[in-house]
Amino acid sequence: MRIPGSSAALLASAAALAALCGCTVQPAGADGKQGLPVHVEPPGGPGSGAARSSPGSGSIWSSPVPGAARTAPAAPPAATPTAPPRVASSLPAPRVLWSRGDSGPAVRELQARLRQVAWLAVGPTGSYDGPTEQAVKGFQGKRGLPRTGATDAVTWHRLVAMTRPPARGELYPRAGQPAAAVDPRCLTGRVLCISKTSRTLRWMVGGRTLSTMAVRFGAQYTPTREGVFTVYWKSRHHVSTLYHSPMPYAMFFSGGQAVHYSYDFAARGYVGGSHGCVNVRDETAIARLFAQVRIGDKVVVSR
Repeated sequence: MRIPGSSAALLASAAALAALCGCTVQPAGADGKQGLPVHVEPPGGPGSGAARSSPGSGSIWSSPVPGAARTAPAAPPAATPTAPPRVASSLPAPRVLWSRGDSGPAVRELQARLRQVAWLAVGPTGSYDGPTEQAVKGFQGKRGLPRTGATDAVTWHRLVAMTRPPARGELYPRAGQPAAAVDPRCLTGRVLCISKTSRTLRWMVGGRTLSTMAVRFGAQYTPTREGVFTVYWKSRHHVSTLYHSPMPYAMFFSGGQAVHYSYDFAARGYVGGSHGCVNVRDETAIARLFAQVRIGDKVVVSR
């Protein structure tokens, strides 16, 4: 059948377009209708000819830049695992301000403040001695701090918060004078001179004070007896048969009442009380005293 000129021209144009697009034209069907273009891969496969454009480019195929290699889109960088924060195994110890052996105005203020909260009965002297160390230990233990006996920054700040700046009379009391006058009965012989008013024990020989230490007395229903007594028994490692509590360096003077070292007094200070004994909290001081006191030495307990 002969194709009209216009139809032949149309077919030629379609064939040219199909060749350009990589398509071929189906032959006309039995009904004489021209077939639709069919896609044919260019020689060498998809990688050697036109490349499919990205979606939204407006065309089905696009020619690659000559010499450019096809690359996959870069993957997002992998997240770098972050190590958990390191937790310190232990906190550094607070800075120590003063400890045993130190001296000076700062130590004197420390002692005055300890007296305000009833942890130190004697002083201040300006010297960081055994009683001061024991007082600091007791203060620390009562407040859940490490009982080092050294005044660190934490201990000092806690003490300052509980006390007021000491007056000059508190910092510099009359030299050598306790809070209460010495009982005249202590001025002769070898005497353990104990004052409930000043809460002190003075070891005196011939009217001269050789040592002084803080003491604690019996509670309301177990008071310490007052009067003049003598030391009738010494027991270095004594344990109470009534209360089953240790009484190291015990020096008995009236029935079951004795002067002895007290772990409770060292730990809690004047918060508690004894069952009538005279408690000492400076273990070093009472160890020296125990070595000097003899059976028969006088004991004076005064109000």
